[in-house]
Amino acid sequence: MTSLARPTSSDLAIETMIGLARLATSHPIIVAGADSLLLHRDLHRRGYLRCATASGLYVRRGQYCAALIAGDRTLQAIEASIVSASRFLGATATIVVAIQSDEKGIGHKVRSRLEQLGFRIEAGVRCPSAFLLSAYRCNFASVGKAA
Repeated sequence: MTSLARPTSSDLAIETMIGLARLATSHPIIVAGADSLLLHRDLHRRGYLRCATASGLYVRRGQYCAALIAGDRTLQAIEASIVSASRFLGATATIVVAIQSDEKGIGHKVRSRLEQLGFRIEAGVRCPSAFLLSAYRCNFASVGKAA
């Protein structure tokens, strides 16, 4: 007889982040934020082997199709992680940010910052441990050429 372990709130948040970003195990993923190393380890455990941290030495710009950001508690830390991860994303990439702060209005401020960086908000999901905000970049390269 096998016993099934009940998933933790962080497991549910990671599974939701993967679902929001519509990730396949073959997709290159960049992770950022205070919990980036834990997120990196959990993604590898789930079979997502093409994942790197934004603080990695050999990370190439523009080659990643998704960014997952987790663990930051302040607006400044979340914004810094978004900016650092967005440099490595391709023209049509997806970004999922876990907002774990109780700071009033932080979700709207994160949304505004994502829009300033060329992302469009796709979904927001409440998990037990965080609010997850998903956005995608609409062909950022062609926007730059048109301007």
